[in-house]
Amino acid sequence: MLQEESDLSLIIAQIVQKLKGSNLYSQLERQAWTCLQRPEIRLESLKEDIKEFFKISGWEKKLQNAVYSELNVYPLPSHPSAPPEHLKEPLVYMRKAQRPVGEQKELLNKWNEMGTDEPDLSLFRPVYAPKDFLEVLINLRNPNYENGDSLSFRTNLGLIQVPLKVKDIPELKECFIELGLSTGQLGIDDSTQVPPELFENEHVRIGQKVLAQQDSAAAQQYIRQGSPTALRAELWALILNISSQPEDILYYEQLKTNVIQHDLLVDSLIYKDVKLTASNDDYYFVFEDYLYQVLLCFSRDTSVLGHFAYNSASPPKSYIRGKLGLEEYAVFYPPNGVIPFHGFSMYVAPLCFLYHEPYKLYQIFREMYVRFFFRLHSISSHPSGIVSLCLLFETLLQTYLPQLFYHLREIGAQPLRISFKWMVRAFSGYLATDQLLLLWDRILGYNSLEILAVLAAAVFAFRAVNLMEVTSLAAAEAVLADLSTLKVMPLLQIFLFATVT
Repeated sequence: MLQEESDLSLIIAQIVQKLKGSNLYSQLERQAWTCLQRPEIRLESLKEDIKEFFKISGWEKKLQNAVYSELNVYPLPSHPSAPPEHLKEPLVYMRKAQRPVGEQKELLNKWNEMGTDEPDLSLFRPVYAPKDFLEVLINLRNPNYENGDSLSFRTNLGLIQVPLKVKDIPELKECFIELGLSTGQLGIDDSTQVPPELFENEHVRIGQKVLAQQDSAAAQQYIRQGSPTALRAELWALILNISSQPEDILYYEQLKTNVIQHDLLVDSLIYKDVKLTASNDDYYFVFEDYLYQVLLCFSRDTSVLGHFAYNSASPPKSYIRGKLGLEEYAVFYPPNGVIPFHGFSMYVAPLCFLYHEPYKLYQIFREMYVRFFFRLHSISSHPSGIVSLCLLFETLLQTYLPQLFYHLREIGAQPLRISFKWMVRAFSGYLATDQLLLLWDRILGYNSLEILAVLAAAVFAFRAVNLMEVTSLAAAEAVLADLSTLKVMPLLQIFLFATVT
């Protein structure tokens, strides 16, 4: 009990400290001063009167949403004396120029047509691709672990060889209970419980009520059953605690100015990635300009560095020219600390369907990245980290589809070599957009990426008959080459609650 109280006190102190540096804190201070001028505020009941004013005026709800947002991203409390690297990742083996004025004017004029005139990219290639990252994960080992020493980890016959605890089907059923066959879902067309059109009409009505209340926690619970298309943009913004104040718009404009004034090497990586991925995608090529605007601003946004407090990785550094190796002259590079990999732009592309103002699109993407997407390309022991997702996927297949798993393994077609690219991109670019957004609804609703591994296993289960007939990795990849016709919710429900026992 004392430990729980200590942990709670530590969490409260951390969140208070974080909020003190926010715009909300200064707004609350201004509102408090305004409140003091009101005639009904009495000195003898000052504290209670101010609290009542905040409640009636809606500021209490905004504060609650901000606290809830911090609780969703903050790491578990650690002992105050714990070294900083332990706060980021507890397992030791897991830690390890100015543009000319003329060019500035030219870029500013082309800001909304950036896809038509990009630099020569022939000499640039992505820093790394998902398959390169997978090789790193395959070679991860715990030096203190030998097969059989751990009760929580039996030998994995897949590619991932680290002893992390992942959920089994009963635990996943309990975690994703709202996805059960008896619960109404958006994305299910043939429910036997309630006619889909009746469920959808009622679900829309409840969603409108949730939005009227402006309660982040209620929105997160609601969206576990899927979001109506017309409400999704507002619901996601509420869950992510994004309200687009004038200062947020100004901040985006400042980032835009930084892009126009300063040329960075990472810009070419961004251009190259968009050209290789989104520009060639039937769903997303129309958003090419938006992608450049958002990603170039993102690369300059130093506020993104804040997520490294709970990211197991550390931002890369560079040195001022002529000062190589001198720490006092080290700077984070890129300024946001994030080097884009091949496919990075696909984290932004689906959001373009929901948000049409660049500053709002930017805010949503940045929050999605620092809450979720960074975990897909960072090595950590977190349950939503890519290592755990890979292990969860392999464990599900070995346990519940053993014949399929062993067949693919024997022919040199380890399933993870096929599914890894889906998970590392959160299925963006693989599923039809409407299905992808239904999947991302659940990521936000459950505040977890584990559903990506479940869906990857469900896809293999769905195509199991065809996969049992293949004799090579290439043939297996061909069977799973096109996921654009798949329906996400039936796959998840059948895998978790119907065919698997």
